[in-house]
Amino acid sequence: MTFELFYWPGLQGRGEFVRLAFEATGTPYVEVAQGDGPGQGMDGLMDTMDDPACADPPFAPPFLRVGDELIAQTANILAYLGPRLGLVGESPRARRWVNQLQLTLADLVDEVHDAHHPIASRLYYSQQRTEARKRTADLVEYRLPKFFAYFEHVLANNPQASGWLSEGAMSYADLSLFQVIAGLDYAFPRAMSRFAGAFPRCQTVHDAVARVPRVAAYLKSPRRIPFNTTGIFRHYKALDRASPF
Repeated sequence: MTFELFYWPGLQGRGEFVRLAFEATGTPYVEVAQGDGPGQGMDGLMDTMDDPACADPPFAPPFLRVGDELIAQTANILAYLGPRLGLVGESPRARRWVNQLQLTLADLVDEVHDAHHPIASRLYYSQQRTEARKRTADLVEYRLPKFFAYFEHVLANNPQASGWLSEGAMSYADLSLFQVIAGLDYAFPRAMSRFAGAFPRCQTVHDAVARVPRVAAYLKSPRRIPFNTTGIFRHYKALDRASPF
C-alpha cells in the first residue's frame, strides 16, 4: 500500500501532524508536492485537488491518496491511519477518544493561526498587526492556559495511560500534542518560558515523543521542514508576550 501525502511544499503546517505519524512508525510515504516526477510538484497537487471527475474531492490540503481514495482533513486522515500504523488502541471507545483529543488540538491550532491572521487569511500579517496583537493577547493569557489545563487534566486522571493520553501507549494525539508545544515554543518563547513548570505532564509527553528514536532521527533530518513565518506557528517579536503561566 502506497501512502501519498499532498501538502504545500516548504511548510510544516497541518501536514506535519500526518508526517509525524508516518515518521514515528517508519512508514514509507510520498510527498507528492515536493517531487518533480510526473503527477508531482504543485501541478500534481492542484490537478488532483481540482479534478472535476473526483468523487470525493478535498477542500484543501492536507489530503492523503490511498489507491483511488482521497482522504482529507488532518483529524480524519489520522483517524484512518491510527489503526493501520498502531497509533491508537483497538477498542472503538479508544479510537473515538483519541479522535476527540485530535479534534480538540485542531481547535487549538486554528486559534494559533488566527492569532497572526485575525481578520482574514488572504491578508498579510502586516495588514492586520494591530488586530493580531489584541488576538494574541487573548490567546496567550487565556486560551493557551485553558487548553493546556484540559490536557493536563486528561493526563492526571488517566493512570492507565502510563503518561500518554490514551491506553498506555503513544497515540497520534500524543504526536500532535508534541507538535503543538514545539510550535508554540518557536512562536512564543517568552510566553512559553514557564510552560514546563505549569503543565509538567504535557511537557513530559513532548519530551517523551522527542526521544522516540524514529522521531528523534526525523527531527534532525532534512525532511523536517524548519518552523518559519509562512506556517501556522510564526514568531513575530511584537506578538510574543510575557509568560502567563
